[in-house]
Amino acid sequence: MKITFRWFGNQDDSVTLDQIRQIPGMDGIVGGLHDIPAGEVWPLDQILALKKEIEEKGLNLEVIESVNVHEDIKLGLPTRDLYINNYQKTIRNLAQAGIKVICYNFMPIFDWTRSELAKELPDGSTALAYEKAKVEEVDPAVLIKMIESSSNGFSMPGWEPERVSKIKRAFELYRDVTEEDLFEHLQYFLEKIIPVAKECDVRMAIHPDDPPWSIFGLPKIVINKENLERIVKLVDSPYNGLTLCSGSLGANPNNDIPDIMRHFSAMGRIPFAHIRNVKIYENGDFTESSHRSSDGSLDIYEIVKALHDTGYTGYIRPDHGRMIWDEQARPGYGLYDRALGIMYILGIWDSLEKVKQSNGIVGSQSLS
Repeated sequence: MKITFRWFGNQDDSVTLDQIRQIPGMDGIVGGLHDIPAGEVWPLDQILALKKEIEEKGLNLEVIESVNVHEDIKLGLPTRDLYINNYQKTIRNLAQAGIKVICYNFMPIFDWTRSELAKELPDGSTALAYEKAKVEEVDPAVLIKMIESSSNGFSMPGWEPERVSKIKRAFELYRDVTEEDLFEHLQYFLEKIIPVAKECDVRMAIHPDDPPWSIFGLPKIVINKENLERIVKLVDSPYNGLTLCSGSLGANPNNDIPDIMRHFSAMGRIPFAHIRNVKIYENGDFTESSHRSSDGSLDIYEIVKALHDTGYTGYIRPDHGRMIWDEQARPGYGLYDRALGIMYILGIWDSLEKVKQSNGIVGSQSLS
């Protein structure tokens, strides 16, 4: 298991590389070129410059999040081949820089949805939250303004200006797109890019829909175990993998996250995992919580154990954290709570390693 930390660059992140490298157990950065619009080729010189900056601090850059998929690809428009060709070039450029995993998603229009970015919790910390009634009643344009005004001055991944500026037209284009259509469009995309990924030894890792159900009538397909199984078989290759996000899938209590982690990890199809917790309420609302199992609705111990038991050697990052200790940062992406999350995850992992070693010693003694 390799511990990583998402970083948005020295011009758009309150957290520094010097701070990140002081977190115990830290292996590397999950980075990206966040100013490159979806569909454009990522220039090799910019990728190498980012890699150099990170490596100078003693960290590695082997995971990219995200290379966004152009909406024309998701919609299956005739122009998609141009953008797929550009995506192939980006994969090749990233491979030249030593990138091993590319996280991406196939969510129509919005990468994620929340009704509030700073919901105050009983202890005074704040966290991202989803209130079903608010989302169902709000105009998407109003939601966009809320996200922008609550971002503490930072860009929000998945809510890039060039994307949301065309939202009305995007909704019109998706009006007749079904989930089956989206599966077909994803398969077309994968059939074009997975051979390039294999050639370059870069593993593609699709991220689940967040939350894992339809919003604003948009189709969603990366939502449960059954659909994940179907997705990895669309192009049955180890290079067609998953970014298994416990918090995204876990917002639906019907998703058994430890079981899903164990199943796909045993298959070798999780090159990258996001671990976070959510507190789910009976009415379908949820609030993001600390990573500790008892603070949310997910059993983080069992999730980590599922990876450990299956010999997981891929990349993990602590996903969204709360804002604590008066930190002012991009919502979900402060330093302190994510660092605490890493220590919780590593504490579980180290304990499991101790048990494994003890059982090995006992076993060897009993055989003598």
